Amino acid sequence: MPDARERRLAAACDLLTREQLDGLLINSAANIRYLSGFSGSSGLMFVSRKERVLITDYRYTAQAKAEVGSVARVLIEEQSLWAGLWQQLAAMPGVRIAGFESAYLVHRDFQRLLESGSRWQWRPTTGLIESLRERKDDVELAHLREAVSCAEAALAVAITRIRAGLSELEIAGVLEGALRQMGSEEFAFPSIVASGLNAAKPHARPTERVLRTGELLLLDFGARVGGYCSDITRTFVAGRADARQQEVHEVVRLANERASAAVRPGMSGRDADRLARGYIEDRGFGDWFGHSLGHGIGLEVHEAPRLARTAETALAEGAVVTVEPGIYLPEWGGVRIEDDVHLGANGAEVLTRFPRELIAVG
Repeated sequence: MPDARERRLAAACDLLTREQLDGLLINSAANIRYLSGFSGSSGLMFVSRKERVLITDYRYTAQAKAEVGSVARVLIEEQSLWAGLWQQLAAMPGVRIAGFESAYLVHRDFQRLLESGSRWQWRPTTGLIESLRERKDDVELAHLREAVSCAEAALAVAITRIRAGLSELEIAGVLEGALRQMGSEEFAFPSIVASGLNAAKPHARPTERVLRTGELLLLDFGARVGGYCSDITRTFVAGRADARQQEVHEVVRLANERASAAVRPGMSGRDADRLARGYIEDRGFGDWFGHSLGHGIGLEVHEAPRLARTAETALAEGAVVTVEPGIYLPEWGGVRIEDDVHLGANGAEVLTRFPRELIAVG
C-alpha cells in the first residue's frame, strides 16, 4: 500500500504552489510527525517541491531513521539544528521564498530567520499543514479508534476501583494507571477528576478533596495510541443519585445524543454547536453551558475544526470531533458527557461506546 505520508507530502507541495512559496520550514512537533513520522521532541523539517529534510540531534539518531524511513533525508546535527538548516538551504538553489509556521516560532527563532537566514525571504504562514490534518485518512482513523477503545477499557476497569473516600488525586491515579495497563502510550492531556462542587469547574484539576457519598464525579481524560488522542468525559455518582442530579444529567445526555446524531460534514461549527446548545437552553440551563460544544482531535487533543458559537467554517468530511455539552451550576456541581465522533461521507459515526447513563460508583 502507498505510504500515507507520501500523500500528505504531495498535498503539502500543492499548498506551496498555492501560497507561492518555494519551501516551508516546519517546527510544530505535531506537523513534523504528520508529514514524516518522527515523534522526537527536537526537530526542524524543511519541505520543498524537490527536498524533504528532517534535522534532529544525536539523541534521536536511531529513532529518526527508523520512524522517517525513506520519506525524508535525516540529518543528525551535533551542535545546532539551525546551523544544519542553513547548510541544507544553501544547497537548495531553487529555494528563495520560504514560509515559516508563525503560530509556533518563538521570537528568538524568528530573529534567527532575520539574521542568520537573511539570504532567504521568509513569509509567515498559519494553518497550512493543520488544514491537511483536519481530514483524517484511514491510517489516522484506525489509530483514533484504538485510542478510543483504550480509554474506554481503562474507564471500565477504573470505575470498579473508584469509591467514596478516595481523593481526586487518588482517583486520577487509578484512572491513569488503568490507561497505562490498557496500552496508552501517554496521557492525551492531564486528566480532569472533579467531585462534588469541583465538578462545576469545567477544567478542574485533581485535588486532595475526597469524594463523598451522594456526590457527582466528573472524569475527563484520554488515551494516546500511535500518537493519536482520544478525549472522553463521563459523569458518575457516588451511591444513589437524587432527583436534581438525574434531571441535569438527563438534559446533558439528550443534548449529547441529539448533537452526535445530527452533526454532519459541511455544517458550520456554529450550527453544530447549536444542536446541543438549543436543547439545553430550551430546558432552562443555557446560562450554565459556557464553553463550546467541541473541537477536532488527532495528533493533538485540540485541533481543527471548532464546534463553537463563533465558528463559521464548515466541518470537513473526514474530521474527528468531540461532542461535549455540559451544565455547571455554582455551589452544586456539574455534568458533562463527551464523545468522539467521525464525520464520514454518510454522516456522523460515534466512535465512543461507553454507556452514557448516570452510573453509580463505590
